[in-house]
Amino acid sequence: MNYWPTFAVRNSKILNTNTMSHFSTEEKLSIFKEFGGDEKNTGSIEAQIAMLTQRINHISQHIKGGNKKDFSSNRGLMKMVGQRKRKLLYLSRTNLTSYRALLEKLGLRK
Repeated sequence: MNYWPTFAVRNSKILNTNTMSHFSTEEKLSIFKEFGGDEKNTGSIEAQIAMLTQRINHISQHIKGGNKKDFSSNRGLMKMVGQRKRKLLYLSRTNLTSYRALLEKLGLRK
């Protein structure tokens, strides 16, 4: 008896487009354009925080939507929240007006 799925089944799960990428390229480019000022400005702190916020919202919906026991996603969510918190702290130290504007734009509370 073979309890393991065949290679084709495992391979098709890996190649499933729903699990590979959370956001399309167009969504990412629009986030970078809106918060970074340009589509190519992916390193701006505002764009990084906005991208993390979008990923946090996506994963929190996944956990709330009937996947309460998905502990690996929950751990990843907690790590992303910590990363965003550190980036927001950096932004508040370096540019307070941009920090306040970003919080307002993203709907975050502080």
